[in-house]
Amino acid sequence: MQILDLPYPDPGVPDARSGPRFLWWLFRNQLGGQLKALAWGLLHFASVAMLPFCVGLAVQAVVDRDGGRLALAGALMVLACAGNALGDTFLHRAAVTNWITAATRVQQLLARKAAALGAAMTRRVAAGEVVAVSTGDVEKIGWFVEAVSRFTAAAVTVVLVCIGLLVYQPALGAVVAVGLPVLALAVLPLLPRATRRADIQREKAGRATELASDTVAGLRVLRGIGGEELFLDRYRRASQEVRHAAVRSARMWSLISAVQVLLPGLLMFAVVWHGVQLARDGRIGIGELVAVYSSVLILTYPLRHFEEIAMAYSFSRPSAGRAARVLSLKRATDTAGSRDGGLPSGDLYDPATGLLAPAGRLTAVVCGDPDAAGRLAERLGGHPAEAGTSVQLGGVPLDELPQHCARTAVLVQDKDPVLLSGSLRELLDVPASGAVGAAEALAAARCEDVLTALAQGSPEAGDPMEARITERGRSLSGGQRQRLALARSLVTDPEVLVLDEPTSAVDSHTEARIAEGVRHLRTGRTTVVLTSSPLLLDRADQVALVDGGELVAVGTHRELLHREPRYRSVVTRETVGETAAAGALDGRRVIGTEQVLHRDDELDRSKEIEETA
Repeated sequence: MQILDLPYPDPGVPDARSGPRFLWWLFRNQLGGQLKALAWGLLHFASVAMLPFCVGLAVQAVVDRDGGRLALAGALMVLACAGNALGDTFLHRAAVTNWITAATRVQQLLARKAAALGAAMTRRVAAGEVVAVSTGDVEKIGWFVEAVSRFTAAAVTVVLVCIGLLVYQPALGAVVAVGLPVLALAVLPLLPRATRRADIQREKAGRATELASDTVAGLRVLRGIGGEELFLDRYRRASQEVRHAAVRSARMWSLISAVQVLLPGLLMFAVVWHGVQLARDGRIGIGELVAVYSSVLILTYPLRHFEEIAMAYSFSRPSAGRAARVLSLKRATDTAGSRDGGLPSGDLYDPATGLLAPAGRLTAVVCGDPDAAGRLAERLGGHPAEAGTSVQLGGVPLDELPQHCARTAVLVQDKDPVLLSGSLRELLDVPASGAVGAAEALAAARCEDVLTALAQGSPEAGDPMEARITERGRSLSGGQRQRLALARSLVTDPEVLVLDEPTSAVDSHTEARIAEGVRHLRTGRTTVVLTSSPLLLDRADQVALVDGGELVAVGTHRELLHREPRYRSVVTRETVGETAAAGALDGRRVIGTEQVLHRDDELDRSKEIEETA
């Protein structure tokens, strides 16, 4: 796999049982790139290790006044330098390719998992942890995958040099052959402590990232309630903890680096001292002593990769563990799909609650608990947070459909939709049937003032569709973001559209117009709206009351106001006593209740708009 071929058509199915198993899976899936990097690494390190022998041969030729051997030493040195340059260039190229392709594979796996889990992902794992895995952790995992081939080439070179020295000069070669394993293994006792400190640093950094993510996401609210400084102080303390942990971790790695410098120096001293004694006795020549000394000096270069692989593994192991933890998450009904053919159509039925949304009609659902409404919306979309009986569309269970088919048939817009940065045209460029245009969807969602605000924020854009939307739509109000998200959902034009509180941050006048627009645009399509707004409820074909996880009543908005006290309690926000008293009055009281309800609803919407602003 080359960088130009990215992204992967299929990143594969990872082994997410543990961090080390995940790293091993990545290595096996990039075996071709690893072997290529290993081949170039062997050429590079072998060429570097060849230089001391060339120098020793040249020195001995000068001592013996042998011009032929001196010329041969020069030719071999030129060959070694050429091999060094060629090997180093293509080793770097292959290693970086392995790094980037491994990081891309992990990012694709994380993106696929996020798409599979949907909104349930952020409830099962912290958003900050997902951010940490998809940014810093991905880089560290790629570093380890990239470093493996270099370390393997360095280790093979060290072994070959030891064998060569034993053959070339057994007396000094034995000293080197005994000393090099000691150099390579001397840092092992220090690695567990260094690894623990690195894990602590990563853990604190992950918490700081999570805190920063939450603070930025709620910055508008924090400024409104005066809590900005409180959360900034918390982040400062978390940042300082990360700094202290990083310093403690760096001390251990500095000690390991010092050992890697000290021990080769001691080995070099032993080789020189023993070599001088042998040269005095006439047992070795000057050229042989220079060759052995130069070999020990040169071997400090490949030995550095022993430290690098230890650092890469220590830093990547917890990162791989976090990635494996995210990738091991599964949907509550995780099936690949067993049915073929086109998309199903018909009534949407939830056996768990008994809710039935007739095909082609607008159904409003009232839940007393907002969290229960969110869980119901996810279950209607075919990706519930908990295992249970699957929702059926036209009698076909959604968990028996391939996931992409289920999501094409049923689209869920949750109460906190995300707007990605880019132009308005890019925001509305989503998979769609083509039956609903962008202009129609924007008109139905009443986005006229949103277009004006975007045009004023991007004066260089002649067409409002080319106006830029900032990250997560932070330059827009909560109501404007809701309406743009609603327009995006309407453009998609799915067989079934599930909307969870689509107008909670919109004023009553705009809400009434949106209700009419959605009803008109979705004519003949199945639409389910989870809301407690009387303006939306009054325009639904039918209203269902779900209480305690079960369907309690079905009817029109006005019918349920008359005959269902629990419905009236949720919709009018009355207490139990007030609801009972209201039920004892005649039908004229119900009409008065609706009028008061509309007035109270407008006041509540105004308060919500002020809080959002």
